Amino acid sequence: MLTVSGLKRLHISVSFDLQDGECVVLQGPSGVGKTLLLRSIADLDPNEGAVKLDGTPREAVFAPAWRKQVTYLAAEPGWWSDIVQEHFTAWDDALPLVMRLGLPGDCGPWPVQRLSTGERQRLGLVRGLMLRSRVLLLDEPTSALDSASAATVEALIAERVAHGTSVIWSTHDDAQARRVGSRIFAMGPDGGIKENRP
Repeated sequence: MLTVSGLKRLHISVSFDLQDGECVVLQGPSGVGKTLLLRSIADLDPNEGAVKLDGTPREAVFAPAWRKQVTYLAAEPGWWSDIVQEHFTAWDDALPLVMRLGLPGDCGPWPVQRLSTGERQRLGLVRGLMLRSRVLLLDEPTSALDSASAATVEALIAERVAHGTSVIWSTHDDAQARRVGSRIFAMGPDGGIKENRP
């Protein structure tokens, strides 16, 4: 279980529990702080408060190890090399996921600049899923995708949730929120969240 107690970052102040195998949706207007919250939970930005995974405090875990367990996936993933497959420690192992998400099996040697925004988004998701994290913090993971690709992503994440992965999924899509989430956290301009049922 992920426990967030009194997490504060700029105007944000939240507390909640996320059970194993639960997908919670995070909604709110653009600029309200959803990304800030997800990045803070992953310990990517300075913040105050207590975040624990199965009772182990975040500060007791080496930061890179924490981020492998509690993984933030940005809407626009970062790239540090010119070639697609160089962003994966085991490209051959990633290929089944790559192809399931509708990318061609021969895209490994492609230059990153050849990729569309949606292709980059799907490859970033594959990169994150390869970590087999306990908690996935998904920041609008289907924002650049057509409906068929988005449905494939939803199905893939649902499988992970069924196997015990916990997910916080930020989306502006109300229909998607109702499909994927067991709870909806609505973030307001004050930086707090209130829970709604889908």
